[in-house]
Amino acid sequence: MDIKIQLQDVKNASRSLLGMSDKTISDVLCAVADEAVMQAGAILDANEQDLDRMDPANPKYDRLKLTLERIQGIAADMRNVAHMPSPVGRVLKYTVRPNGLKIKQVSVPFGVIGIIYEARPNVSFDVFSLCLRSHNACVLKGGSDAQVTNEAIIKVIHGVLKRFGVDTHVVELLPGDRESTAELLHARGLVDLIIPRGSSGLIRFVRDNATVPVIETGAGICHTYFDAFGDTAKGTPIINNAKTRRVSVCNALDCVLVHRSRLADLPELCYPLADSHVIIYADDEAYASLHGHYPDELLQHAQPDSFGTEFLDYKMAIKTVASLDEAIDCINSVASGHSECIVTENKAVADRFCSEVDAACVYWNAPTSFSDGAQFGLGAEIGISTQKMHARGPMALEAITTYKWVIEGDGQIRK
Repeated sequence: MDIKIQLQDVKNASRSLLGMSDKTISDVLCAVADEAVMQAGAILDANEQDLDRMDPANPKYDRLKLTLERIQGIAADMRNVAHMPSPVGRVLKYTVRPNGLKIKQVSVPFGVIGIIYEARPNVSFDVFSLCLRSHNACVLKGGSDAQVTNEAIIKVIHGVLKRFGVDTHVVELLPGDRESTAELLHARGLVDLIIPRGSSGLIRFVRDNATVPVIETGAGICHTYFDAFGDTAKGTPIINNAKTRRVSVCNALDCVLVHRSRLADLPELCYPLADSHVIIYADDEAYASLHGHYPDELLQHAQPDSFGTEFLDYKMAIKTVASLDEAIDCINSVASGHSECIVTENKAVADRFCSEVDAACVYWNAPTSFSDGAQFGLGAEIGISTQKMHARGPMALEAITTYKWVIEGDGQIRK
């Protein structure tokens, strides 16, 4: 199908969502969640075809892989979104002017949202649920690595939409080729907003080439600073969870900064990482502390490019710092503005860190792995924005709405 025609169909279908009742939207989302679990076998068979074409050593492999448990989790997130209040139609401001004009600022959907993402088929369900709940149509442009899985997912969604009499063009999957990406990036007038999800390379390409407005969901170069006043009993599981829970996601830990006075605690802080075979790239001081206390085959000397790298793998850097100021400077100079953590029992230190670190999510004594829309009580997420305009951090329902001004008069004219 011609991509422009496909996008025009989505634009036309988006208008039908404006009058759709909240109950219908909730019913559709719950039905899609149920159907996803019922059709899990077909989805997993499709996913297996995609997995067979990817090297298991590829960091994207874990992101691509679906399991019954993961599908059940996706379905639970969709049900959560289904039961959340609509973000559309809220009166954000209301005033009556001296001349009697009644002015309201009211939340409205963007219209059509395009999502460009890599090998993460769960995004297809997440985006659909959030967009439908917020009365937005969506265009999905997944990577070719996940095309078969995404086609199976869209088949499930379209089947439910047909059952409810909803125009199936409210969600469309584009082909996995580069030509469709180019069409989407330049679809001004048909697409209102594009959100890229994936590697820093993908996000940079979209930002540099799109003529449609873009919200960046940047790469996650995440740090944990273990302060002079840090508690090792807290810091050890925080570091381990942030690094090893899922290494292929953007909130995974990439670098530990350790205060020089706490180098003796480094072996204890890193001990659990060896069970997951995490390779550590340590600066000279950290290397000396870990040598003989961490497996030799997993301990390497850091190189300049070890810092400021998003590993998306069982790899992590460690850098020694002399002060809180140095830790903050290190983070702000190389991080991506995603998620940063401090482990400390000193509130004044924590307050300074949380105030001065430039990131969308800043944690005190909790791992960066919590950077997630569902974990924040948002139902699900359409991405984690590292920008500072309009939306920042986990983006859910409110972040994919805009607003309009509605003015009611009684014959007033302007002098």
